[in-house]
Amino acid sequence: MINVKFQSAIRLLLVVVVAVVLSFIAAPYLPVAIDWSTAFRPATLALLSGRNPYENSLMIHAPWGMIPLIPLALLPESVGRVMLIFCGLTSYAYIAHKLGAKLITIVFLLISPPVLHVLLNGNLDWLAALGFILPPQIGLFFISIKPQMGIAVAPFWLIQAWRMGGWKQVLKTFFPFTAVLLLSFLLFGLWPLGSVKTTDYWWNASLWPMSIPVGLALFITSIRRQKIEYAMAASPCLSPYVLFHSWVGVILAIVSSAPETIAAVIGLWILVAIRFFP
Repeated sequence: MINVKFQSAIRLLLVVVVAVVLSFIAAPYLPVAIDWSTAFRPATLALLSGRNPYENSLMIHAPWGMIPLIPLALLPESVGRVMLIFCGLTSYAYIAHKLGAKLITIVFLLISPPVLHVLLNGNLDWLAALGFILPPQIGLFFISIKPQMGIAVAPFWLIQAWRMGGWKQVLKTFFPFTAVLLLSFLLFGLWPLGSVKTTDYWWNASLWPMSIPVGLALFITSIRRQKIEYAMAASPCLSPYVLFHSWVGVILAIVSSAPETIAAVIGLWILVAIRFFP
């Protein structure tokens, strides 16, 4: 058993080393990832230096989302940007696999416009999406990094916790996240207020409020059928601010079915063609 674990650790180390080497090679040839270079990397470096990361007006996300970015932020900006792409592709593939996707479905997911969009911009939707496959106590920290991807998942978990064990299970599930959230307010102020201005951004791809009926219907279905996938699909419909790449949560909600996923990805590429190549 020890030998097997050692071999697995060696393989993982080799993968990381290869990814870092490839990142240094590819870094000069990839365009700047705007979200990485202007928001996430500067905010992470500010956090490491003991400053308030929210002094950067572009940083509006949960502070714990910066913790996994620390190793990437310490690398040269361009190298960390490429590593972010590797992390995103690996994360999406793993999430899809855990949600029951076949290989062909994973391939279509990885070439979908929302996935490519988040990788080119250097955003963190792939990190937030990990929350879908983690226990709620941990998953809450991940989906809250991008609330538009989990705004319906949190109440879904709340109701599920109540069903499983009443208020004791609710407390067990939500207390760790609530405590850390309140602590973050003490350290950084009411940082969620920074997202208020986002609804007016020209790149806002939300369908709210027209999508509210669809979102509510999907959320109620998630409660009745006790399936998180419906809550995943409901979340962007119930958020007034959704970047284009955050709609990937809807694809992940159907990723266990190849025909529906392939149809959705093809439809998204048609949308891109109509929107940008009239």
